[in-house]
Amino acid sequence: MGAISVQHSTFWLLVVLWRSGSDPTRVAIMYEDELLNQCSSTNTVPTSRLERLLRERELRRSTRSPHANDESRDSNGNVDVFSNINDMYLSDGERGYRDEDLSEGIFSEKHLNDSCDKQDARVRKQRLLVVANRLPVSATRKSEDSWALEISVGGLVSALLGINEFEARWIGWAGVNVPDEIGQRSLTKALAEKRCIPVFLDEETVHQYYNGYCNNILWPLFHYLGLPQEDRLATTRSFQSQFASYKNANQMFADVVNEHYKEGDVVWCHDYHLMFLPRCLKEYNSKMKVGWFLHTPFPSSEIHRTLPSRSELLRSVLAADLVGFHTYDYARHFVSACTRILGLEGTPDGVEDQGKLTRVAAFPIGIDSDRFVRALELPQVKDHMKELKERFAGRMVMLGVDRLDMIKGIPQKILAFEKFLEENPIWRDKVVLVQIAVPTRTDVPEYQKLSSQVHEIVGRINGRFGSLTTVPIHHLVRSRPSTLTDDRSLDFHALCALYAVTDVALVTSLRDGMNLVSYEFVACQASKKGVLILSEFAGAAQSLGAGAILVNPWNVTEVAASIGYALTMPADEREKRHRHNFTHVTTHTSQEWAETFVSELNDTVVEAQLRTRQIPPLLPKEEAVERYLRSNNRLLILGFNATLTEPVDTQGRRIDQFKEMEPKLHPDLKEPLKRLCNDPNTTIIVLSGSDRNVLDENFGEYNLWLAAEHGMFLRLTTEDWMTTMPENLNMDWVDSVKHVFEYFTERTPRSHFELRETSLVWNYKYADVEFGKLQSKDLLQHLWTGPISNASVDVVQGGRSVEVRAVGVTKGAAIDRILGEIVHHNEVKAPIDYVLCVGHFLPKDEDIYTFFEPELPAGPAPSARTKIASSLNRFTSNSTGLAAFRRKASLPSPTPEKRATDSFSGNGNWWSRMRDKMTMHEGSSVLDLNGDNYFSCAVGRKRSSARYLLESSAEVVSLLKELAECQH
Repeated sequence: MGAISVQHSTFWLLVVLWRSGSDPTRVAIMYEDELLNQCSSTNTVPTSRLERLLRERELRRSTRSPHANDESRDSNGNVDVFSNINDMYLSDGERGYRDEDLSEGIFSEKHLNDSCDKQDARVRKQRLLVVANRLPVSATRKSEDSWALEISVGGLVSALLGINEFEARWIGWAGVNVPDEIGQRSLTKALAEKRCIPVFLDEETVHQYYNGYCNNILWPLFHYLGLPQEDRLATTRSFQSQFASYKNANQMFADVVNEHYKEGDVVWCHDYHLMFLPRCLKEYNSKMKVGWFLHTPFPSSEIHRTLPSRSELLRSVLAADLVGFHTYDYARHFVSACTRILGLEGTPDGVEDQGKLTRVAAFPIGIDSDRFVRALELPQVKDHMKELKERFAGRMVMLGVDRLDMIKGIPQKILAFEKFLEENPIWRDKVVLVQIAVPTRTDVPEYQKLSSQVHEIVGRINGRFGSLTTVPIHHLVRSRPSTLTDDRSLDFHALCALYAVTDVALVTSLRDGMNLVSYEFVACQASKKGVLILSEFAGAAQSLGAGAILVNPWNVTEVAASIGYALTMPADEREKRHRHNFTHVTTHTSQEWAETFVSELNDTVVEAQLRTRQIPPLLPKEEAVERYLRSNNRLLILGFNATLTEPVDTQGRRIDQFKEMEPKLHPDLKEPLKRLCNDPNTTIIVLSGSDRNVLDENFGEYNLWLAAEHGMFLRLTTEDWMTTMPENLNMDWVDSVKHVFEYFTERTPRSHFELRETSLVWNYKYADVEFGKLQSKDLLQHLWTGPISNASVDVVQGGRSVEVRAVGVTKGAAIDRILGEIVHHNEVKAPIDYVLCVGHFLPKDEDIYTFFEPELPAGPAPSARTKIASSLNRFTSNSTGLAAFRRKASLPSPTPEKRATDSFSGNGNWWSRMRDKMTMHEGSSVLDLNGDNYFSCAVGRKRSSARYLLESSAEVVSLLKELAECQH
């Protein structure tokens, strides 16, 4: 038990170090080393991401006092700081804070200051920088250097207040234009007392960025309303300027974050207003912990692809470490958009781009349910409840609380209620619908039209089914209050009372990110146990679907029938449904949501650091060039595809896919490659899986060695092709595999296959991503159960391809055969003392990197002779090259029995025949390589067996140019 306790203490000590802002890399290394040193108790140490998160969750809950938040509440049950204020108080642009949902409370200046003092008194650990479009404070200028601050916030603030282990800072726009320096300084000072940091946006930026791109482009698109239709030409003209302003505004937010960022801080970006922010932050500091959360729906890839800036926005969001959404559907849509539009790889954990993983997950937001439960015991709430019960005595109450917006489905709700009254005359005097509507963007024609439409429908229904004493619909319009004491708005206590006396809540959103009104209703229904009718297009349907009646709001008949069922539902069923929902609402709180996201963000960064330790460093170009100059005889082994080829479109537009189907040598490499090839002390091998004709077309004019089809065919460009293929290599499987590839090419649009002499490749890179993956799985299953079930072949899966090749055909297995042929041609007359191996090879072919060193060096690279001697059991041998290496390493000559064992696929005669052609001098002079003069580089792959990395083919061009310039 003592050992276990020590292990736990060590783990949590590392967590504390990490949370306190220590270098993540250092903490990750300490943690990994600790795990390796405690192999005897692996069951008690969190070794996986899930185990770490579960252990931290357990610790968080064990240290949380049952009354931890009591001190932050007043006698009315309100949260002292940033209490939930109804989104009725918010402008349309502030909807992102609460995902367009309503909750209301009264805030006092004293509460805010008291809370700041409490935060100062706490032991500060990790800082949380919350970056949102709007601050939770609206500012009004009183004089040149004096400001009045009014708190108008939603659920995001109350959610983050529940995290006691973090010190939060808010960064955002204060909602006012401050052009003068005096005003900016005074406002910054005033907001600092509220833990807020302002971003100053001028009027033109607000108009173009906020009203233009955010509210007129992104918000409608994300809610499936599409791009603006009323004036396509005007939209097209203004789009570029709005998008430029959007990027500029995001950069302004980033500048403020960078100014206040301290090492170890967590930066949490919120909503569609700041999709460019993660990239801006990572460009400033790649080690910054950055999370991004969307409070609206994320549309399907078919909708998102209509956005002109689709790729740029997606790549910017992917710069974050963790991307969060309310539901799994939204997360799935985002991953699908990245795979279909950007061509990236979607994984169960998120999106992977060249080894860099961005975690994508669902984090359903909740509410502070305890606050609503407590409110029901307050005297003022009970008084409101008594009044409402007297007012609606003898009738069942249905309730709708929505913002007056196109996505809320208010007309559909009222029409469904009308249909219910038509079909059920007995209920006309026994039920009332209370619809609270919050007007937004009253200056926009579409919203004005919607408001008029709703008033017209309500008036018609009340005139049709109402009487002198009763009306079926109470339509209450509550505007945003001008002051905190505005009596025209429905305050928190009245809203809780209305929730409590309601029999049926009706939420008919046409598209909603979450809709927390449904949560608030459930939290207030402990006694009544009312029924929730919930739109299946609201994010809350994913969480409350077990207890709610799910409906399609477009189907008015279905909604009307659901109303009837809800009003007549047996008591025991109401009890069961309510219990399901109440359990979820009270356990998945807003505080739990925020803590979970930040916890997973922290762990994602730790996991990324552990992954980074396995990623080779970038190639030290200066050292590689310097050692090249000091060497006497050099060998350059170069791949072709994605290494020496000309660049292709990286934005996913795929204008000309034939550019990749028929790869061409990068135009900037022609002159440098020619100079390198003319150097008598430099031998170049272009080693590719491509067909011989492709290599001939691109390299026929250069003096170098070409190795086609993974080294099975070889030639010096001044001579004819020769084969290094074993004589009795069985290729009987080719025809049957070819028929399968032809079949799948026909039924998979935009796929193609290549028939080579030793392999076949089916490529579906340009096909639909998801369909291509399904087809590849079907193809593989058919191959394994049919044509290649008994054949000696390897199946190699690339990113978007399937290749079938003979067993043992890899670039690493071919390099010794190639070197043997080069020595046999007397091309290498002095020992090779420098090797540069560069390529974008599939994992199956990365044994070429380890041919000279089976394992990555932990310290200074050992000599290649030692590496080769220790790798004799690693590689099969059928070539003169490996025989030469054996001699160089002073190893005993193989006995006949050993020679038979080393032979490739039983082709000992071929091996012996080639070995006998070589002289001892040729074999011993092939290599004299020190490990420091060996540079293996993977191109465009983060996870690789190579010593070093080059980020792209452009880096290869730069390197070869530098080497060429060194020629005398």
